[in-house]
Amino acid sequence: MTRIKPRSSSMRSYRCASLALLFVISSATVTSQSSPPQRIISLIPAVTEILFAIGAGSQVIGVSNYDVYPPAATQLPRVGGLVDPAVETILSLQPDLVIAYETQFTLLKQLANAGINVSSYTHGTLDHILAGIRSLGVQTGHATRAEQVARQIESDLQGIRARVAGRNRPRTLLVFAKEPLSIRNLFANGGKGFHNEMLEIAGSKNVFADTTRPSVQASTETILARAPEVIIEVRAGNALKPTDIRRELAVWNLLPSLPAVQAGRVYFLQGADLVVPGPRIAMATERLARALHPDAFKQ
Repeated sequence: MTRIKPRSSSMRSYRCASLALLFVISSATVTSQSSPPQRIISLIPAVTEILFAIGAGSQVIGVSNYDVYPPAATQLPRVGGLVDPAVETILSLQPDLVIAYETQFTLLKQLANAGINVSSYTHGTLDHILAGIRSLGVQTGHATRAEQVARQIESDLQGIRARVAGRNRPRTLLVFAKEPLSIRNLFANGGKGFHNEMLEIAGSKNVFADTTRPSVQASTETILARAPEVIIEVRAGNALKPTDIRRELAVWNLLPSLPAVQAGRVYFLQGADLVVPGPRIAMATERLARALHPDAFKQ
């Protein structure tokens, strides 16, 4: 974790980070199948992570262009993504189950017409993530392991909540995307979805908790009006070097009146776990909690 010092002194990645806000696991719609699938294609990074976590990794034969975890998944054939699924590649792999976003209507129809079992997912909350883990366990023949994974996440989240209980809950701005070295075109966490819940569990108050959207495009004026006491920027990848991070953090000095800037509480976190709503969700929540309440983890 990198933080800005107290006040004393690529566009493609930006778009991908914005898209990552829109999707989390929810209920599935699956065509009937007599036995667990053995040739699964996942077009959703969160689903891919779940499949490997519950022991179904050996059944996965293809993943999206944006899958980066676990390492074993990165060795599998790539089949496109949300806006550019490679239909011919998918068909050539002869899957017996394809899991795609609910909004990929055309793809789902094409695959169903080709006689391929399909499962669709949409966005939701932490409860939806846990339900999705359990649902995938049943679908793939790994219900017992999936239940163990879900219960461990529940236990870990409860543990984080207990650690920060009774502490001050700072008003927090969680930033997912913005123009490099600028505060323009900034997208922050809204009041709907799993990230809002993560902030609450981690011991903070989301400055946009009163909104009804998963993300908010916030102007400088709006940020000033919300007056966050903590700012946390997250990036899905790990591409930025320490010098780049320091430059990004320094941009916030352009808003010296913000309480977060005055207190030196502007942080920068990197990693796909922070934006992928999968089995690492408790780990990501703890990372937020450690930034917000470092003293709670000094033991």
